[in-house]
Amino acid sequence: MAADDGEDELAAWLRLLNVPTAGRQQIRRVLAEYGSPQAVLSAPRAQWRQHFGEAGAAALEADDERLRAELDRARSWLADAADRHWLALGDPRYPDALLQTADPPLLLYLQGRVELLRTRCIAVVGSRNPTAQGADNARGFAEQLGRAGYTIVSGMALGIDAAAHLGALAAGSGTIAVVGTGLDRVYPRGNRDLAHRIAESGLLVSEFAFGTPPLQPNFPQRNRIIAGLSLGTLVVEAALQSGSLITAAQAADANREVFAIPGSIHSPQARGCHALLKQGAKLVETAQDVLDELDDLFATAPPPAATPEQKAAPAAARDPVLEAMGYEPVGLDALQARTGLATGPLSARLLELELAGQVARLPGGAYQRRAAG
Repeated sequence: MAADDGEDELAAWLRLLNVPTAGRQQIRRVLAEYGSPQAVLSAPRAQWRQHFGEAGAAALEADDERLRAELDRARSWLADAADRHWLALGDPRYPDALLQTADPPLLLYLQGRVELLRTRCIAVVGSRNPTAQGADNARGFAEQLGRAGYTIVSGMALGIDAAAHLGALAAGSGTIAVVGTGLDRVYPRGNRDLAHRIAESGLLVSEFAFGTPPLQPNFPQRNRIIAGLSLGTLVVEAALQSGSLITAAQAADANREVFAIPGSIHSPQARGCHALLKQGAKLVETAQDVLDELDDLFATAPPPAATPEQKAAPAAARDPVLEAMGYEPVGLDALQARTGLATGPLSARLLELELAGQVARLPGGAYQRRAAG
């Protein structure tokens, strides 16, 4: 059966993207000259050699079995549901925010609400192994920013990313997950239910071919899309060697705002944020701090929901154990010294607070107070 025009165009894009000697920047230059992948493929072979070399020209004219299999997988996936789409550079639906970056993706696969690509977006990113308070912050900030009218963009990784998506879903606002695999895979597997929820009420995005596994180089590459879609990037928690810092650097390179939440000087998960703050990132303590920075761009944005501090019950603030803890991790011995309580009563009270969701037990026997939700 003959392919329709859309499938013919997709086939042309995939053939061009699979030229082994061509990078994204070179392909964009060639497209600027010819106008479309179909026009490139219609050009004489001598021009292919000029642009891509002999190996590239051979790839363009080859009847490649691997390329046919990739096209078949793409067509099958797209035909399986009405909310599945592909979007190429030059499409009227292509987001302006990505066009303004140095390395806009050439082809995207999408599942869900495509219109979210053209909304006001904020990226919320951070550690895959956050503290309990860090996860709470990610979800709380994302929910409040979502209620203020922003779409939350993240990478659907474990930890901060997942918490940010959940916060946006709780707000009933849009969320975009930019993933580092083909959209026919869910990675990590523990986020399978989250991926289904995002597909239903948000948007899944990938520039990788179907069947692409979670390869390490793909994640820094996808991070440029997270940063590029967003007016600003909020880093909640991050170690010094962290993909979140790559996202923040890409945001800064694209002249987007970078925000960071400070943490304990003793926490490894706060060091990345502190490094960003030293480099000029904006310190934020509440979602309103983020909104205030973006106020000049969107002065009509509605106010966010109340911050955790505003919603905290006065009785909780007066709890002597909570007051003694502060908001940094603390060991049992230090708490005993601060409160004067014996081990038994103090441990019992900590268990009560933990069950109430007000305190988290950390590795190594430490405890940390969680902001009230």
